[in-house]
Amino acid sequence: MTASMTPERLSTLIGVLVAILATLPRYWFGAVDQGRLSLILIAFAVVAIVAGVAWRLLTQPARKRLPGLLARLSLNLVLGCLLVAIWQWFERGGVVPLLLLSHGATFGLLIHALTVGWRRRGDDR
Repeated sequence: MTASMTPERLSTLIGVLVAILATLPRYWFGAVDQGRLSLILIAFAVVAIVAGVAWRLLTQPARKRLPGLLARLSLNLVLGCLLVAIWQWFERGGVVPLLLLSHGATFGLLIHALTVGWRRRGDDR
């Protein structure tokens, strides 16, 4: 079974990079040990290399679809942050910015990955 690189997969990889970047401030400004921060930075580097290789594997028509997917990713990230802000407001009575950033980006990435997967599966039929 071989899987070819698709712009949907690459946009999800880029979303993972954004989610990792959104998590970093919690570790820089929090009292968390440096070991975790180092592991997160290593994970970012590995995912960035994989994303770079994935970009090189994309065909030209697939590269043309990527900007639209990145726009959808951006909207999903904003939606994720909005939903997490609403949740935090009702749960805590206020919004914690560092948690909002990391949890919102992660939730937005989840929304993006699920909707891209459903749409792609519908296209395969």
